[in-house]
Amino acid sequence: MDFYTLTAIKFALGILMMIFQINILGKRDFSVNTPLNQVQNYVLGGIIGGVIYNSSITVLQYLLIILIWSLVVIATKVLIDTSKVFKNLTASQPELIVRDGTVDIARCAKVGLTAQGLSRSMREQGINSLEEVEAAVMETNGSLTIRVRNAGSKRSLLPLVSDGHIVSDGLILADKDKAWVKEELKKQGYSSVKQVFLAELVHGHLEVIPFPKRALFKR
Repeated sequence: MDFYTLTAIKFALGILMMIFQINILGKRDFSVNTPLNQVQNYVLGGIIGGVIYNSSITVLQYLLIILIWSLVVIATKVLIDTSKVFKNLTASQPELIVRDGTVDIARCAKVGLTAQGLSRSMREQGINSLEEVEAAVMETNGSLTIRVRNAGSKRSLLPLVSDGHIVSDGLILADKDKAWVKEELKKQGYSSVKQVFLAELVHGHLEVIPFPKRALFKR
């Protein structure tokens, strides 16, 4: 097999494996700038780029390498979905940057948001002063969502439950605690937050979207 044919086959296998991993991770999650996705992109790119032009590595060896890496990615995805601790370590979460006009400087440093960046985001959204800000959340894609005081929104800025896990910053913004959430879920017939896909506070009432039964069984 000549060099160009071998390279074309390796390239095609690499593209197919990337499509496979996008489907495994989910199209939206794959596009979000999380630590897992960064590592996944760097390693897979290194494997494809470092091996594709190396004629001493056979197609079979190349296929085994990317299959092993894909199994690692799938195992990590399963751990993220089932372990809250592992999820916090490997997946980005929205960060509450400003609450009631007070900036959490430690969180700004954590997400790499400077004072200049915060001021620019406020100006872009027509906000003149931090005193106007009820809450500001740094999203996982790097954008800043800001809610001004007396905005009249019916919903909390962050959910109270997301993907079967209680959102701590959502509780802070809603002035609620875990016991309140669990009690409200119990009233609606849910025995565990693991049953809940999304729960938001609307006019003081917890609106719940549950996982379908099939998804619950898999979890």
